[in-house]
Amino acid sequence: MSDRIFGIHGAALELRSERMRVIASNIANAATPGYKARDVDFDAGLKAKLAQDTGSPSAPSEPELLYRRNAMPSLDGNTVELGREQIAFAENALAYSATLEFVKGKVNTITRALKGE
Repeated sequence: MSDRIFGIHGAALELRSERMRVIASNIANAATPGYKARDVDFDAGLKAKLAQDTGSPSAPSEPELLYRRNAMPSLDGNTVELGREQIAFAENALAYSATLEFVKGKVNTITRALKGE
């Protein structure tokens, strides 16, 4: 039922939350020698999540984590570019917030309808 009410936004919130966790991990490990920066392919993850929600047996249960390629190689093998990670985190947080506002609006509409307003 939630898929019909919220559309793709419920799945998008879950995926954005996972992506935020991965990016935060990258930022936390910016000084860890040999750490490889990762990211979530949001488009592919959303398609997989929607396929999983519709009952597709071949749909993966977790979003695919990709390794990032950095523009400036590090001597210690770390591939985290702090500026790039901070921008990705801010963009993802903004998209998460926008999606959350949409879901909150839908919930408010349903609540008002149930109250008869």
